[in-house]
Amino acid sequence: MSTDTLAAAAVRGRWAIAAIFFVNGFVTGSWAPQIPVFLHRLEITETTLGLLILLFGAGAVSAMVWAGHLIPRYGSRAVTSLFAISCCFGLLLVALAPNVWTAAIAMYVFGGTIGATDVSMNANAVTVEKKLGRAIMSSSHGFWSLGGFVGGGLGGIAIQAWGHLAHAAIVSVVATVIVAAAIGKIVTDLPVADEHRKFVLPRTPGVYIIGLMALLCMNSEGAVLDWGALYLRQELGTDIATAGFAFGAFAGAMALMRFLGDGVRNRFGAVAAFRTSALVAAAGMLVAGLAPWPWLVIAAFAVSGLGIANMVPILFSAAGNQAGTSPGAGMSVVTTMGYSGILLAPSVIGFVGERTGFAPIFVAISGLMLAVMLASGMTGTADQPARGAAPLQPS
Repeated sequence: MSTDTLAAAAVRGRWAIAAIFFVNGFVTGSWAPQIPVFLHRLEITETTLGLLILLFGAGAVSAMVWAGHLIPRYGSRAVTSLFAISCCFGLLLVALAPNVWTAAIAMYVFGGTIGATDVSMNANAVTVEKKLGRAIMSSSHGFWSLGGFVGGGLGGIAIQAWGHLAHAAIVSVVATVIVAAAIGKIVTDLPVADEHRKFVLPRTPGVYIIGLMALLCMNSEGAVLDWGALYLRQELGTDIATAGFAFGAFAGAMALMRFLGDGVRNRFGAVAAFRTSALVAAAGMLVAGLAPWPWLVIAAFAVSGLGIANMVPILFSAAGNQAGTSPGAGMSVVTTMGYSGILLAPSVIGFVGERTGFAPIFVAISGLMLAVMLASGMTGTADQPARGAAPLQPS
């Protein structure tokens, strides 16, 4: 196969995996407007809903480990294709559940399809980076954020117009069409050494350090998602409409910066980009915790979103390029540890915030971002595909 053909295939693969990121975010975001209907339809309390959402997280984390086992054996292309198709129907499965017990099973399966797709698509993005010889991870996560924005933004309108079941069916159809168009163009993995084909927990300490860094970064995302609006409402006395801008400003800034992040990383390198991002995130969280005015807090959350946006994508690239560890194994460990932060953080932050208020929480998160910055040298391996591999250029 000629260099021109290989290069063209890599470019097509880059946009194919971007489409999978979009679908994963779109289906996940479409779940958010379903939650009030879900609560009313099953006649459950908020406590029961919390337990069902916990099952979603448990399904995601367990499936991430399973995906890490499958990727070295079958390649991220095959695993991504399988789970991307299955995740198209997860929301519909939940929408069809007639009672709390079937909903519990549906939520676990739904979380599993989302989590397994997440690990495999990130592993494939690492492969694309190696084939292209440049970073694409941040913009790939940008497509995830864009999908979440579209799914969450349009979902409520669709549910109001046609009902929750029709909405879930539409989501499944749209997602399936996009996945069907993309999977044939997903790139094939680079050869994996025989000794790495069998999934084992990595013995390289760096993988777990990167995983801890991802946990702290994603914990920060979860803090704004779950508690930002409540902080504005209860402690700064703003109205509900204004409080809703807490995560909106954060997510919007994050999506924008993720589309710009690959260019920044390609120009300045992963370590410098990560270090600067951590400083920006820390500054935003500190101001959010100390500011006396709601709109200043909202602006601070947006600044923090600009910083946090590219930290996790850089960490994922670094995890997929650890020496002596297959991309699937490294990605599985770091993704699982990172998402554990989102899974466990809400209850811990709620318990502490109930007693201290949320302002000290955001100040403390600022300190955690500075601690993560001190370990920024661990992200140097993220540059290996961009600077250590020969990109495919048309001859």
